[in-house]
Amino acid sequence: MILPSIQPGSGDEALRTRLVELIESFGRPRIVVVGDIIADEFIYGRIDRVSREAPVLILKYDATEVRPGGAGNAARNVAALGAEARLVGLVGRDDAGRRLARSLPRGLARDGLVRLPGYRTPTKTRVLAGGIHSARQQVVRVDRDGPPISPEARDAVARAAAEAIAGCDAVVVSDYGTGLITPRFVAGLERRLPRRKRGPAVPVLLDSRYGVLEHRGLTVAVPNESEVEHVLGWAVGEDAKALERAGRAILERTGMHAVLVTRGSRGMALFEPGRPTQHIPIHGPDEVTDVTGAGDTVIATMAAALSVGASCLEAALLANYAGGLVVMKRGTAVVTGSELLGTVEGDLS
Repeated sequence: MILPSIQPGSGDEALRTRLVELIESFGRPRIVVVGDIIADEFIYGRIDRVSREAPVLILKYDATEVRPGGAGNAARNVAALGAEARLVGLVGRDDAGRRLARSLPRGLARDGLVRLPGYRTPTKTRVLAGGIHSARQQVVRVDRDGPPISPEARDAVARAAAEAIAGCDAVVVSDYGTGLITPRFVAGLERRLPRRKRGPAVPVLLDSRYGVLEHRGLTVAVPNESEVEHVLGWAVGEDAKALERAGRAILERTGMHAVLVTRGSRGMALFEPGRPTQHIPIHGPDEVTDVTGAGDTVIATMAAALSVGASCLEAALLANYAGGLVVMKRGTAVVTGSELLGTVEGDLS
């Protein structure tokens, strides 16, 4: 079945002008990113030979790099787009935490970082190997989880978040499953935001690895297709009816204003109450370089766009452009406002 889709086309001057105006406004908003901060560690090496001990490669070590992952990467993307970014979450006093803090870009407010004694920074270590004339590819990933989140730790982050969100223009909640983010935690943030009749006047966006169905009444949830399949318990794949049923189920069960399902090479699907589903084809080539952190780029772009008055569809279109750009970069990467602007202008000219 062929899905109806929306995609900006050549010569659509009104849409081009609107999207460009939104991007050029990204320097105004203040966006708070609250959630699980993860150290993304990359170990680079050159393939030397195959081991005689086992059928595995032996690498000659080149370098180690640590980048902010999880909520840290979402905040880094917000800052790269030009907005004022404030990051709130737990970081250990361990080596991974120190290197992660040093890797945060200048201009990203970090006074919301909570450092508690004994907390171990969650770390994802990726080993990348390549030859002299070949690109480095990920060969293995090792995850080191942090300790269980104590009530005291969650309360400390909640206090830091309450201070950070005063006067903000959007809030991103980044839940990678450490146990920090709970419905009660998010509800506490909402109560501190300005209100309108149907909820917070400030958009609140949720990226939750496992708990999207536990939250109610936020502005936008941005799950990927595999997360949708996991929480609902059925496959989507190429089945258009299953996708429609899944998106509408999440929308109805959570009471979100919108649900944006990211589908990798199949693009995105935007679900809003009382409106037809909008299917947005992927921007750029189907073959991607690296999907690491792409969801962080998508939700950061959605937040930036919504904070300056974009509709959910306009924000999704911009997020689709940003997602298409970031998957062509290696590692935990970002998309800058100038890159996004150039792509939109080039695509619609």
